[in-house]
Amino acid sequence: MPVIAVDKPLHLTSHDVVNRARRARGTRRVGHTGTLDPLATGVLVLCVDDSTKVVQFMEHDSKDYLAWISLGAGTPTLDAEGPVDATAPVPALDPERVREVLAPFVGPQQQVPPQYSAIQVGGQRAYAVARSGGALELPARSIVIHALDLLGVYASVQESPRTFDPHTWTPVDAGAAAGRTFTLPAPLGAFPTLLVRASVGSGTYLRSLARDVGAALGVPAHLGGLVRTRVGRYSLRDAVSVEDLPGAAGIPDLAALDFPLIQADERLARELRQGKRPAHPAQGRHVVTLAGALVAVVDGDGAQLKVVRVWNDPT
Repeated sequence: MPVIAVDKPLHLTSHDVVNRARRARGTRRVGHTGTLDPLATGVLVLCVDDSTKVVQFMEHDSKDYLAWISLGAGTPTLDAEGPVDATAPVPALDPERVREVLAPFVGPQQQVPPQYSAIQVGGQRAYAVARSGGALELPARSIVIHALDLLGVYASVQESPRTFDPHTWTPVDAGAAAGRTFTLPAPLGAFPTLLVRASVGSGTYLRSLARDVGAALGVPAHLGGLVRTRVGRYSLRDAVSVEDLPGAAGIPDLAALDFPLIQADERLARELRQGKRPAHPAQGRHVVTLAGALVAVVDGDGAQLKVVRVWNDPT
């Protein structure tokens, strides 16, 4: 069964999209490879039926975003859900100065997750505690930000671009024939806004990034809008709408796994399916196939293969 990239609409949770996919595809076995907040839109990768076996290998895919960081106003959720609970005047923003502030955020670093997140501490979900008026001590987590490109500085979210070239994700005129126009959450006010194109590793919270960029500029901040344009090999320009889920073809499991390939013979395939550790010179994670069919995902140490996940013989 297929892996399907869906364009998640505004205000739906990732779980809402999974439920719609279950109804559309007539199955309970639907999973996703990385949550999108309700106020974010863009690529949500769904795995259907037997494809749920590949979720674990896609959860660590890198992701690309367009992020609108609104300065001078903070919110408890760190996004446009609100309400505004902190304000400060924003100094004049020179783009070069902003780029200097963004530069240290690129690379490996520690990031504190938002209080309104699904992080668990002592068996408690952070968002549940936050909704009841409390707060958990959330430890910083190791993340990697691969790139942050400032696309512009604007007087407000309302005055920022909404239409982009779907190949470069740079702003284009609103009337551009091939442009992709996005709907953002209702703004909480007219706050100076940075438009940033971000490429990040797994586990990175763009809401936390907005908070931290604001702090580096000396003001509270929140995420005024967020669009996920890529997850691993899946681009938003190739994603289907929620309405098109019933007939979406998607791609098969094998094409979804972005690892080097080992083409097995009958003996190697049999030994892997039996849970053995056959001799093989491969190093690192690989996908093993037999006559084009998926056999296993393995880790190699240069001497033998260890099964991470195995698929039954389709015959």
